[in-house]
Amino acid sequence: MAINGITDFYNINSDVIKDAATRSSTATVKPQGNFADFLGAAVNQLNETNSYLHKEEEEEIKWALGLTENTHDLAEAQAKAETSLQYTVALRDRFVSAYREIMQIQI
Repeated sequence: MAINGITDFYNINSDVIKDAATRSSTATVKPQGNFADFLGAAVNQLNETNSYLHKEEEEEIKWALGLTENTHDLAEAQAKAETSLQYTVALRDRFVSAYREIMQIQI
């Protein structure tokens, strides 16, 4: 039984799905960047996290001083900062885990 594509397998007649199946089967994998690019992206993530934390602190100060009564902006800044910090901590944990695994390799 030869399966020519997802449209034959599921008997799908939608042009959108046929087009997506064609594009996915002809997609190429782009080569991975070098370590410097990866490290640069990590540093950019840290800078972005620091920016969100700074904006959160500014919104808290504005609200505490009575300069703004808009709690939506405060909640939004807190949510962005918390999410970004959680993501950064997860990346850090993965870096540490990878480092420990590399250090355990026998030479």
